[in-house]
Amino acid sequence: MLLHGIFPPITTPFYPDGQVYYKKIEHNVDRYSRTPVVGIVVQGSTGEAILLSDQERRDVLKAAREAIAPEKILIAATGVESAIETLRLTEYAATLGYDVALVRTPHFYKSQMKPLNMLTFFRTVADQSPLPILLYNVPAFTGYDLPAELVAELAEHPNIVGIKESGGDVEKARKMAELTRHIRRSATVTETFAAVTPRMLQAAQAKSDEGGALVTIGAADGAKSASAKPSSGAVSVVAGIKTRQKEVGFQIIGGSAGKLKPTLEAGAVGGILGFASCAPTACFEIYTAWKEDDEKLAAEKQERILTASEKVVRECGPSGIKYAMDLNGYFGGAPRLPLLPLTAETKTEIERLMANIRN
Repeated sequence: MLLHGIFPPITTPFYPDGQVYYKKIEHNVDRYSRTPVVGIVVQGSTGEAILLSDQERRDVLKAAREAIAPEKILIAATGVESAIETLRLTEYAATLGYDVALVRTPHFYKSQMKPLNMLTFFRTVADQSPLPILLYNVPAFTGYDLPAELVAELAEHPNIVGIKESGGDVEKARKMAELTRHIRRSATVTETFAAVTPRMLQAAQAKSDEGGALVTIGAADGAKSASAKPSSGAVSVVAGIKTRQKEVGFQIIGGSAGKLKPTLEAGAVGGILGFASCAPTACFEIYTAWKEDDEKLAAEKQERILTASEKVVRECGPSGIKYAMDLNGYFGGAPRLPLLPLTAETKTEIERLMANIRN
């Protein structure tokens, strides 16, 4: 599966009494669907998933799924401390139609989290998962940093397609890219090399069944019509979606907006960025300038968000991201306890930093 581009890890809105505000999830997801981001991540660290009940997590996944545009990639953050619970949530996300599962490192028993524990955990999840797995390394929250060599071992698993590396170490990203350079897989894409997922093809099929024409030539991954015959390397057209195969490697996705450009230069293919939750277009502009080999513009766009992303995301966390969202037309609102709303002084500073980052 192709995961190149920018993904906002969406927040979870709450009513003043702390209950989940599902209508505002739909509002935010609809707005993200109108931006140039390639997809969204639901129930990651920015989404305060650790503060939600099991049922709330499922309900949030469902609300986001119902609001997303069909052409956007859906990533469900399903990692919890045990393999069995991770698989249960991953299987639920698959029934909703999610495209990828983002699975963080277990960490509560961190002194026992040796390489063999991590290898066994992730391989067990990947063996049984109905969705492709994206590893999630976030040492700032877990206190555990997945070593590059261990990532390279896990990358050999056919159902582990990449990693969200949120440690912020550019040299580590470069090392992971070097260690996994030999991995080559095939991904279904459009004629313009945008991602195609089984959910997208099913949506196109459903639209076709409502009245459009369906033309199938050969077959795409998991999207054969009843009358189609397999044909190696053939082109498929499903309700106007022409697909082809693109060779992709193990996909490294950065987790720091402030280091997006150098991380891309080190071998990353995109970013899952907390700052993209409040400023998706500003992050996308860095990615696009880099993609087009415009070094000067990429540097300018990176510099533009540097101080704001540091304050909003790294210093203030979900509370800061939510307030910056409120400034940019999304619904942020308050975090859930024990997180607290920002002080008036911090709000004023964020307003100043975000003044020229409106999108």
